[in-house]
Amino acid sequence: MNKSIKIALATIIFVSFFGIKETYAQQTPSFSEYNYNPFILNSAYAGLTENTEVSIGNAGFFNQFEGSPRTFSVSGHGSFNRGKVGLGAGIIRDQIGVTTSTSIFGAYSYKIFFDFESNRPYWQLYNPGVLSFGITAGVQQYQDNLLDLGIVGDPNFSENITATIPTIGLGFLFNHASFYVGFSAPNILGDALATEDNLNLENPTYGYFGYRFFNNRFQDLMIKPNMLLKYENGAPLQADINLAVSFRNKFEIGTGYRTSSSINFLTGVYLFDNVRFVYNYNLAINDSPLGNTHGFILSYQFGDGYAID
Repeated sequence: MNKSIKIALATIIFVSFFGIKETYAQQTPSFSEYNYNPFILNSAYAGLTENTEVSIGNAGFFNQFEGSPRTFSVSGHGSFNRGKVGLGAGIIRDQIGVTTSTSIFGAYSYKIFFDFESNRPYWQLYNPGVLSFGITAGVQQYQDNLLDLGIVGDPNFSENITATIPTIGLGFLFNHASFYVGFSAPNILGDALATEDNLNLENPTYGYFGYRFFNNRFQDLMIKPNMLLKYENGAPLQADINLAVSFRNKFEIGTGYRTSSSINFLTGVYLFDNVRFVYNYNLAINDSPLGNTHGFILSYQFGDGYAID
């Protein structure tokens, strides 16, 4: 089977699975992305880590099924003005079938600190009691190579679509020693300022919540249940429900469930104080045409990094 036929078959499957749309909406970030690089999802996270952090993430590039979703991201963020201001930037490239979307953005966050006392592990890296507001500004380059499908006689597939789309995103995050809750809308403008009129861009919004269980009897362990919700007009509400266990910022294991889609597995290790590597595997269920996917996120934190005293 030649490459063009494989691409056509893959795209037809995805169109049937997601429903016919004129544009591609970015897939939900993987388990490792939103738990170990929340900045890629929520600008309010910019500068929340103790030191400047840069991350590279990838999901789906080792998939056997040609045309399946693939995401690659590079991002970095840090804090200024005694931690009150966060600045960051990122690049996200999504591919599915013959559709490619590349987004470049910069982010700003402002934080209000609260003096909460709480029982927490001595190796926790996050500042407790932070209310953060974030905003992103960027541009998305969208390309739909419909002619590669080889479909003739259908005006919907008679030409390729290329568009440049300015984006504005908003984010909110409250972080405490024991829990965190956040909300983000990566693109509130939609396709209002797009250079192509023949678009119908859906704008996902995200909400997430997590808790950190810690007990003085087991000071080296932290149990972290969390949930991510994704809402997109015209699609069912999607939930990622996950549980991870961390050992003194040395290694982590986790598992979870994505509604009607996959069971997730995760393992992570901290290297050389400054480096963290997290691998995740999503096992498809319910005959999902997406198949099983592999992903990873590699992060580097400057200064003392992820080291503990």
